[in-house]
Amino acid sequence: MRFSSKDYQYKERVTPDLSEKAFRVGEGRISGYISMFLGILSFLAVLCYQFPSYLTTTDLRAVYDAASLQTILTVTMWASLAFGLLTFILNKRKRMGSVGILFTVLGFALGGYQVPTGPVEPSVVSLGVDWLILAFIASAILFIFIEKVFPKYKEQIITRPEWRLDLWYFIFNHLLITVLLLTANYFFNSVFSWAVSSELQSFVLSLPIWAQVIILMVTADFVLYWSHRAYHEVPGLWPFHAVHHSVEYMDWLASSRNHVVQTFSDRIMAIIPLYLIGADKMALDIYVAFAAFQAVYVHANVNLPTGFLKYIFVTPQFHHWHHSSQKPAIDTNYSVHLILFDVIFRTYHMPKKLWPSHYGTVPRIPRTFLAQLLHPFKAKK
Repeated sequence: MRFSSKDYQYKERVTPDLSEKAFRVGEGRISGYISMFLGILSFLAVLCYQFPSYLTTTDLRAVYDAASLQTILTVTMWASLAFGLLTFILNKRKRMGSVGILFTVLGFALGGYQVPTGPVEPSVVSLGVDWLILAFIASAILFIFIEKVFPKYKEQIITRPEWRLDLWYFIFNHLLITVLLLTANYFFNSVFSWAVSSELQSFVLSLPIWAQVIILMVTADFVLYWSHRAYHEVPGLWPFHAVHHSVEYMDWLASSRNHVVQTFSDRIMAIIPLYLIGADKMALDIYVAFAAFQAVYVHANVNLPTGFLKYIFVTPQFHHWHHSSQKPAIDTNYSVHLILFDVIFRTYHMPKKLWPSHYGTVPRIPRTFLAQLLHPFKAKK
């Protein structure tokens, strides 16, 4: 399914004038947001140090050094106070500065960056707040930088419309990490244990790491392609996926807008081939890191030159067309990692040098978190 610009009316993207919301030095908005976010994140980090069994995940604790991260927490807490005070000096955005200072002071009251660290007694269920904090900081720093250096839509600001809604999705979905892992483990052990082949896993383990990564990528992409396509083409599933497609301004945060039902099904479907293949841990870690980065990157407001790689991997241009509300791009580009299966099954669509001018669903679905959570259950066939 290949099209050119002659197959549809191409219109330039028209973005509302949001200049009054743009970040400018001296207006207090920058210092206010920094103070508020650092203050809240610092407070949550202190809570993680105080209640690690219930707020942190065992697998993630094995990756980072809690004692070393206290150095970063020290800088973060004092930076929140400094930027908060700056809003009072500028006499602008004092409310945001006050929020940042308040949460930082509460963090200090709970022990701050001097909470003793040590062995942690594992808990069956935890909220995974440590994953939320680290994922948000890493994603925000990396992708906001990339979007500002290589933007596709230069006029789009960081605080574009509905960014708060997508932030809620980011928080909610990242806090589900432990529940997702428990659900996945139970699901595999009870449903797919019979399908595990020791011969297949031994063969995969005998291959070089790079070959194992490719196998993981291709097999996971095959499963996710058909899962993704089902969410588009099965009427009962589309209302859940429509929540994700309701995004009208694409950026790194837009990738978080997913209905909880699809969040669970996507994670389980993605892990099934990984579970059955039984690759080396290093290969699995490489694939998971790549998949996590790509999931956010392809939604970003980024126009990096990719050369021949765009004919192999899913890129922002490719996935932006999937989110387009323009015909004939609707119901195309289902692949997650590689464009291979879209080409094979004739759902590939990427006009040369063109990007969509309109995103979102037609008609529009509700615009609040709770309303979108209930939307699939209220939607008529």
